[in-house]
Amino acid sequence: MKGDPLQNGVSSLRLDKWLWFARLARTRSLAAKLCASGCIAVGSHVAAKPHHPVHIGDAVTMEMPRLRRVLIVRALGERRGPAVEARQLYDEEASLPREDAARNWVSLFAEEDEVLTDQR
Repeated sequence: MKGDPLQNGVSSLRLDKWLWFARLARTRSLAAKLCASGCIAVGSHVAAKPHHPVHIGDAVTMEMPRLRRVLIVRALGERRGPAVEARQLYDEEASLPREDAARNWVSLFAEEDEVLTDQR
């Protein structure tokens, strides 16, 4: 991270960009899909839109198939850098196993999985 984003006049960042910068989503479009699916919450609000603002100190909750991750935003970032740099953007407060969610999980890539299967 090159500098403090607050010194550059930036006090918030789009959620999809932050997820991508922090390497929690492989692509920015996947980060947008995660937001639209209701899997991400910032504070106590479900972030249904990728442009939901993220501020330093916010708690970001990710509902994953078998895990619920609670992350505290420590920096906003300026780019998608190496993993070591990305890990400095957040502190992991908790990772809780979820047994019930695995049964209800729907793949965000259902269409892509079908296309890959048809091509083989």
